[in-house]
Amino acid sequence: MGRVCFEDDALVGVDKPAGVPTQQANDLGVADDLPARLKSFLGARDHQPTEKVYLGIHQRLDRATSGVIAYAKKREANRSLAAQFEGRRVEKQYLAIVSGWPAGKKRTKLEHHLAPGDDGQVRVVPRHVKGAQHAITHVEFRDSREGRTLLALTLETGRTHQARAQLAAVGAPIAGDLWYGDALPAPRLMLHAAALSLDHPLDEKKRVRIRAEMPRAFERFLARGDASPFASIAGHSIDEAAFDDALTVGRDSRFALGRAALLPITDPSYTTAFRLLNEGGDGTPGLALDVYGDHLVAHFYDETAIAAREAILDRLHALGFAGVYVKMRPKQANVIVDSRQESLAPKLPARGSAAEDEIVVHEHGLPYLARLGDGLSTGIFLDQRENRRRVGAMAGGKRVLNLFAYTCPFTVAAAAGGAARTVSVDASKGAIERGQRGLENAGLAGAHHEFVVADVFEWLESARRRGERFDLVILDPPSYSSVGASRFTASGYKPLAALAMGVVAKDGQLLACTNHRQTVRAKLRRLLHEAARDAGREVTQMKDLPAPIDFPPPFGLEAHLKSVLVKLG
Repeated sequence: MGRVCFEDDALVGVDKPAGVPTQQANDLGVADDLPARLKSFLGARDHQPTEKVYLGIHQRLDRATSGVIAYAKKREANRSLAAQFEGRRVEKQYLAIVSGWPAGKKRTKLEHHLAPGDDGQVRVVPRHVKGAQHAITHVEFRDSREGRTLLALTLETGRTHQARAQLAAVGAPIAGDLWYGDALPAPRLMLHAAALSLDHPLDEKKRVRIRAEMPRAFERFLARGDASPFASIAGHSIDEAAFDDALTVGRDSRFALGRAALLPITDPSYTTAFRLLNEGGDGTPGLALDVYGDHLVAHFYDETAIAAREAILDRLHALGFAGVYVKMRPKQANVIVDSRQESLAPKLPARGSAAEDEIVVHEHGLPYLARLGDGLSTGIFLDQRENRRRVGAMAGGKRVLNLFAYTCPFTVAAAAGGAARTVSVDASKGAIERGQRGLENAGLAGAHHEFVVADVFEWLESARRRGERFDLVILDPPSYSSVGASRFTASGYKPLAALAMGVVAKDGQLLACTNHRQTVRAKLRRLLHEAARDAGREVTQMKDLPAPIDFPPPFGLEAHLKSVLVKLG
């Protein structure tokens, strides 16, 4: 949740961790934002039902920003707090680490007019622009090391992304903020709400100052500027404090998922498989960690993390999981390798005890089969969890086609959602057989679920000629694959999408996904529009789908999984 740093009968102040939202931001059915966490904590501490705990909300912080946020504990405190925040009588102080700050500049006042752009970014604009808001930030120099400068900021106004936009506008973007300016890479957004000063809402003669200490990550980054906890520090292969901080941020930001894993198995939100750390998005470049029930799977992507492998595994084993499996990812994503090589994916865990050859994990109450020691892939791609939930919600009474079905988790979700018919197509006989077993394990098998071992391109051509049509088509091809003489790469996405659109029924939908990192969302949307034109289909709606909360990209960049729901007339 974060640390309570001030509390009395009327007011509570919390040091919000980076990565924790200040407003509801997930579809798990489990409250995940800071107010929900605080209510749960206060209710448990004070022995009262959570729904009886009152919090008045008057401010927010960006998810990536840490630091002080204050809430009213009594309704009668709201009037004063609202007046103070709206009347600029609350003094808000921040700490930021930036690059490009002029040497010798100790104090200055930044004064701009800001307006939101169509992409959600805030921009400095001339005063006369419609919607422009006056923004004033007072800046004080604190420290500087090798081009990294620590600044204290006092925000006189409280505009969205004010400090980020203003500092970038003067050539000093906040480290880790790749959305604004040419910022230094960092393990997180280097912006921290250090203090709030305000009149006590029930005694305006009393001034209250709520403080949150500068995070350790700021001290480390200022000292050495290394964005990775896996660089050698003082003779050690990892910076243990930095790694522990990353694990703490990961746990904090997966609060809802952690709670969902503790629910009764019969609860529709019960979830036991998710990502705990997602490479640079969680301050661990080169390393990702997945939770599969009682076991961890560690994915190593770059030489720095690989060099620290043994120290990392020792630290992970100490977390208390039954065992830790290792997956060594190839350096070049476009090099097709044997995913079952023992050197890449050892069958046995590197630490702890082995899981059963095939285990059951749950997402949103549904059981799925997984194998932790059977190659680089486990049988279920965790980044598609929310898309599986969406498919289940859309599938009722529908004809559903699952292309590149692999072990058919999407089919399980569609069947559980009441699909009238499903067809699952994949070139791998072994994967399809595992898909059939997964449907049986979930108690969903039936004659209306068809499994096809075939090349997807050839099957789509044949299905189109036969006049087969589906209300929902799921298209999630691998970035690179090779089956017999057939080879697919990400560059072939457009003709593949056009073929898939050829079997979508009128007013049907195509769920189009790619995890190819060089295909940005805008490019995917363009490819889908071009594919529709080539297929002679009309796009009546195109909707971007957000990535799951446990797969954050490095701050300011896109998630590797891009998903678009296309409705075709």
